[in-house]
Amino acid sequence: MKIGVMSVQGAFPEHIAASKRALRSLRMRGEAVPVRRLQDLDGVDAVIIPGGESTTIAKLLVRFKLRQRVLELAEEGVPIMGTCAGLVLLAKEGDEQVERTGTELLALMDMAVDRNAFGRQRESFEAELEIEGLEEPFPAVFIRAPVITRVWGECQVLSRYQGSMVMARQNNLLALAFHPELCHDTRIHEMLVSMANK
Repeated sequence: MKIGVMSVQGAFPEHIAASKRALRSLRMRGEAVPVRRLQDLDGVDAVIIPGGESTTIAKLLVRFKLRQRVLELAEEGVPIMGTCAGLVLLAKEGDEQVERTGTELLALMDMAVDRNAFGRQRESFEAELEIEGLEEPFPAVFIRAPVITRVWGECQVLSRYQGSMVMARQNNLLALAFHPELCHDTRIHEMLVSMANK
């Protein structure tokens, strides 16, 4: 099992560590590797697009010639998880902020997003989330988090916080408004590994 973590900007070291813990928890052999060059995506079984700054990540994916390969991997059925900024990039529709900054979305999931719905850094918080497929609540960390404002087509909502949609899945694609890599609970990363294992 090889999990590629986009490492052009954002919280990628934490995702690499969390992915390694998830593999150990599932007693699976594998590795989690940083992705900065096209060849880093060779043979990946899953991809993570971390939180950070969505406009910057979008530009760097183009600059490092990674964007097209990510789109191809999604089409091939490779599981891709986007967290926070990664969720924004997976969406087909952004808000006025996305338009104003000219952020080039990957446009893979049938959903629209509001980029900074939960406000600024000082309004960060933690919440116990009920997530479809998990028996116990998940300790989610929200930092300048987006929300999903609308879903259609094959996109399914997996979790809500105070009525707002904060997690969704569409076939091999997983989008989270929060940061699962910032807690010790590895169940979200295990979910991604299980998707890849199928």
